[in-house]
Amino acid sequence: MVIGLLAGSVVTDMPATSTSLPNIVVILADDLGWNSVGYHNREFQTPHIDSLVASGLNLNRFYVAPMCSPTRAGMMTGRYPIRFGCARSVIPPYRDFGLPTSEVTLPEMLATLGYENRGVFGKRHLGHRRAKWHPLARGFTHFHGHYNGAIDYFDLTRDGERDWHVGYDSSNETGYATDLIANAAADWIKQSAASDAPFFCYVPFNAPHSPFQAPSDAVERYGNLPEVRGRDGKNREIYKAMIGRMDEGIGRILQAIDSTGEADNTIVWFFSDNGGVGNLRDINKPLKGAKLTVFEGGIRVPACVRWPAKITAGQSTDTVCGYIDLLPTLVSTAGGEAARLSDMSIDGVDLTSVFAEPESLIESRPWFSYHGQSGPANEHMAVIDGGWKLVVNGPRLTDVKQLNDDTYQVRLFHLKRDLNETNDLSKHNLEIVKQLAGKLVDHRSLQPEDAVPPYGVGQAGFIPPPQWRLDPSAPDKLVGRYEAVDSK
Repeated sequence: MVIGLLAGSVVTDMPATSTSLPNIVVILADDLGWNSVGYHNREFQTPHIDSLVASGLNLNRFYVAPMCSPTRAGMMTGRYPIRFGCARSVIPPYRDFGLPTSEVTLPEMLATLGYENRGVFGKRHLGHRRAKWHPLARGFTHFHGHYNGAIDYFDLTRDGERDWHVGYDSSNETGYATDLIANAAADWIKQSAASDAPFFCYVPFNAPHSPFQAPSDAVERYGNLPEVRGRDGKNREIYKAMIGRMDEGIGRILQAIDSTGEADNTIVWFFSDNGGVGNLRDINKPLKGAKLTVFEGGIRVPACVRWPAKITAGQSTDTVCGYIDLLPTLVSTAGGEAARLSDMSIDGVDLTSVFAEPESLIESRPWFSYHGQSGPANEHMAVIDGGWKLVVNGPRLTDVKQLNDDTYQVRLFHLKRDLNETNDLSKHNLEIVKQLAGKLVDHRSLQPEDAVPPYGVGQAGFIPPPQWRLDPSAPDKLVGRYEAVDSK
């Protein structure tokens, strides 16, 4: 698969030796709010995440997409997911859509650079109804986890069918999903370290995404259920327990790295796929907004990177960076150059200069955020550029002149002075609004006609395949079906 996809590219950046290359571990939380980690808020107990920040580089202005699948797609490709139709919405269970096979992925690039073992553990969420979208068809050598989002943490089901797999096979493994993910990743790291080649381990946890479920001992340790009333209050306490349990799992992964004797030359990159949900109190405070918005609370997330051999511990950077930068940065650390390993334009930039000098600013660039999950009548867009941030919510934006219509909510913030977006300056800076809106129009125009549909399209009557099985011998075969639904 890798050879076929890269056949038209010039691979000239092969490392001299694989033994000197760093191991790479990427840990992705799901719906983790800015204010939901110990180093931002002592109410949340995350000692292992905190230790990563203390021993590495705190990425204080790290941005992602406002929801799950687009962040994963951009991380895997180094490209804004709007370019290939993965930005509008997440990929729900009934959707026949996935990360296009024309895109060259991070594990595929690393495969050409000496990374023989490339494992993914946890939530995929990049297409699950055809085998051509399976992780093993997109550059990974090992998969252990689930295809869909929002599975039940205890019975490991989605829409009534068990969604738990090792490779292409359904697994009868039992346990709490967060624990199973962490344990499988830790065991695989220990096994992979026995090889002379470096490894790439991607751990996309499903925690702390809903459903809000945690083992009773975790709730007792991290939550305060007896002291709260109402569903939302209880959910917030369970959310704390889910984060605490995930942090314990991260601790086991870090212990596994230490046990290999290669911790100094292992990159560990941690972040969340989007901000915390809006119905849980204060989990993004003091940032404005939440998941599914393009305000800071929806797209700016806790993030850090540790690499003891190259990054001095305890530093922080305010450089604007994010999910699309992982691919070019990690490929660079592996001795390659992303632009030479793909025929596609790469939007992300190599952050290794920031690793060396955290206060040095990489070349300024606009940073775009977008989603239209409910359809073109209600889209959310933002651009950060030159210290300013423009937020536009409303119908699809095709012309700057549309902003004269009261249908649109337009807000302008000067982030250098107002990172928490408290002061709207749009009415006093109309020319800046116009300039930035023009960039949003251009960015929105990138979305192809065959992009992922709005979230609710096609839901009625869907019947999932038994155990969400895929057939690797028929990679393009569609699984699952629809029953006729009475429109009454």
